[in-house]
Amino acid sequence: MAENRIEGRNAVIEAFRSGKTIDRIYMLDGAKEGALQTVRREAAKHGTPIRYVSRQRLDQMSETGRHQGVIAETAEYRYAEVEEILAKARETGEPPFVVILDGIEDPHNLGAIIRTANAAGAHGVIIPGDRAAGLTATVAKASAGAINYTPVAKVTNLSRTIEQLKKEGLWFVCADMDGEPMTKLSLRGPIGLVVGSEGNGVGRLVKSKCDMVASIPLKGEINSLNASVAAGVLMYEIVRQRDLA
Repeated sequence: MAENRIEGRNAVIEAFRSGKTIDRIYMLDGAKEGALQTVRREAAKHGTPIRYVSRQRLDQMSETGRHQGVIAETAEYRYAEVEEILAKARETGEPPFVVILDGIEDPHNLGAIIRTANAAGAHGVIIPGDRAAGLTATVAKASAGAINYTPVAKVTNLSRTIEQLKKEGLWFVCADMDGEPMTKLSLRGPIGLVVGSEGNGVGRLVKSKCDMVASIPLKGEINSLNASVAAGVLMYEIVRQRDLA
């Protein structure tokens, strides 16, 4: 079976009840069986998003052929709380440096960003609960072990999380090709860097919560960068400015 999937009604219910972290549920659209109602209740209790899909889609995902209308994707690693990220900053005596990812679905990109966040001294990474990669074994491998040192928090609402972190004194800069060149912005002090997916970028509502919008100067014929590369460039601009402080 795939490294991070659980198939079948009872198996999914028991996974919830045993305390296993489940990133998302794929459920047969229109199913009304009692056991699937129990799965819905457990998902609601734990804040786990459900995606309703066709039987054909479930059959394609299933490796056992006995999915019974439900497949769960689980996390291989424990998620941190946002407060743990702030506590890590306090322990180091540094202004908080947080990376927020809006809709990064490629696990290799997520792993690479976590790896760079660790190298750049970011205190943690925050991801959304839905429409994004979770902490799978693929992500762990791509992070080259950084996942063991850099806390990753999963939240249900990125906009609300940004508002909460602003109350803790953080400023937020959003990565967008239409923004001000990053070298012309002041990126020092307590800061959150918000990076979106390659296809859609940062969502409109999340972007509206940011204080600054930064772009990366591009000199060649290609007018965009891979999401993990763009995140790394911006992280190291923050590092550069911090070192000058």
